[in-house]
Parts: sequence; C-alpha cells; structure tokens
Amino acid sequence: MALLTILNYPDPRLHTVAKPVTEFNAELKRLVQDMRETMYAAPGIGLAATQVDHHIQLIVIDTSKEQNDVLVLINPKIVNQSGVQEYEEGCLSVPGVYESVTRAEHIKVEAQDTNGKKFTLEAEGLLSVCIQHEMDHLKGKVFVDYLSPLKRNRIRTKMMKHAREITRNVY
Repeated sequence: MALLTILNYPDPRLHTVAKPVTEFNAELKRLVQDMRETMYAAPGIGLAATQVDHHIQLIVIDTSKEQNDVLVLINPKIVNQSGVQEYEEGCLSVPGVYESVTRAEHIKVEAQDTNGKKFTLEAEGLLSVCIQHEMDHLKGKVFVDYLSPLKRNRIRTKMMKHAREITRNVY
C-alpha cells in the first residue's frame, strides 16, 4: 500500500472530468487499496480518484465510526433522487474549510464493484451527501463551486497562501 498525494484546491486537475473505468484488473484493485489507506490517513470519509490525480470514475467511502466498512463505487450514476437536505461539508482537497451545501436527501445509485459486477445502492443522510460530494469530483466539480463567488474567491486566496507557506517551509 502507498499513501497518495491529495490535490489541493485550486489545482486545475481537480476540474478534470473522469473517464469510465473499462478494465477491472489488479492495477485497479491496488489503486482502490491505496485510496482507502490515503483516505483513512488524511483522515476523511470519502475520496475520489480525481483527488489523487487519477481521472477515472472511482470513489471510496467509509462513513462508519470504526473505519472498517469501505464502499467502493466504480462508474457510479444516480438513477433516482428525492428530498432536500443541507449539510456542512468539508473536503480533503480543501482542508480546514467547512460550508453548508444543499443536496438530495435520498439517492439511488447504480455502480460497479472492483470486479466489474453491477449493483444498486440506496442512501440517505451522511452517506447520500458523501456519495454526491465524491461524484461531483468525478465531474470536475469541487464543493466550493456551490458557494458564492465571494466565498469561493476567499477560499482560493486562503488555499494559495497556505500552499506558498508550505513551499517556503520545505526549502
């Protein structure tokens, strides 16, 4: 297993639209394990392949308190949604920033597992929010894109300043 580097907003690679997974092989399974370890180490409850600079439709999620119930969604598609909920979201690509985002309350998702087997999942509450949040990454969208231009600009400035400080401290 290897910890992967998580891209930070406003890195333009976060706006890359992910391609469908067509090969279900050992390389894919290794990426899933690396993403799982990276998500736990961050620590977080969801991670999209886009966030680790792999632009394929793959997400890993674990909303369990014990962090022992990883959900892998490959080529996910929301086929039904209902209701509305507002949730304060954070993102591993936008560390330290939390903002309220409105999303569907209930969703039904079709996806594939690491062997390519199709399955359907219904979700609500935190799991529903997390799936929608991670699926946005696959479309090249970051949760701050839901915010006002003013808030988004403030966050971009803060993240760029933070990146400069890290770079300065490394050298």
